[in-house]
Amino acid sequence: MMTAEQMIAAQKANVEALFGMSEKAFFGVEKMVELNLAAAKAAMHDNLKHTQAMMGVKDVQELMALQAGYLQPMADKASSFSRHVYEIASSTSGEFTKAVETKAAEAQKAVAGLVEAAGKNAPAGSESAVAMIKSAVAASQTAFESVQKAVKQATEAAEANMQAVASSTVAAAKPAARKR
Repeated sequence: MMTAEQMIAAQKANVEALFGMSEKAFFGVEKMVELNLAAAKAAMHDNLKHTQAMMGVKDVQELMALQAGYLQPMADKASSFSRHVYEIASSTSGEFTKAVETKAAEAQKAVAGLVEAAGKNAPAGSESAVAMIKSAVAASQTAFESVQKAVKQATEAAEANMQAVASSTVAAAKPAARKR
C-alpha cells in the first residue's frame, strides 16, 4: 500500500508534469502566432509592392509577366509556411510524446514494484495466482511497447509523406507559374 508521503510525491510529480506539458503546448501556440504574424506582415508587404508595380503596367504583356513573377514566390512561401506549421506541430507533438513515454515508463515501473511487493506478501499457496498476475502485467507492458513502436513508425511515415507532398507541390507549382 502507498504511504501518504508516496501519494503526495506522486501527486506533486503529476502536477509538475501537467504544468510542464501546458508550458510546452503554450510554447507551440506562441510559435504558431509568431509564424502567422510574420506571414501576415510579409503578405501585406508583398501585396503592397505588387499593387504598386501593377499601377505602373503599360500593356497586357507586362501585366502577364508581372503576374507570372508574382505567382511563383507565392507558391514557395505557401510551401514554406506549411513546412513551418508542420515543424512546429511535430516538435510540440514530440515533446508531448516524450513526456507521455516518460510517465508511462514510471507507471510501468511502479506497477511492477507493486506486483513484486504483493507477490512477496502473498499468502502461501497463491504462487500460481501471483505468477498469472506477473504474466498479465508483462504482457500488457509488451503490448504497450508494441503500440508505441507502431505509433512511432506511423508518425515517421506521415512525416516522410508530408515532405514528399510538399516537394511535389512546389515542383508542380514552378512550371504552372512560368506558363502564366
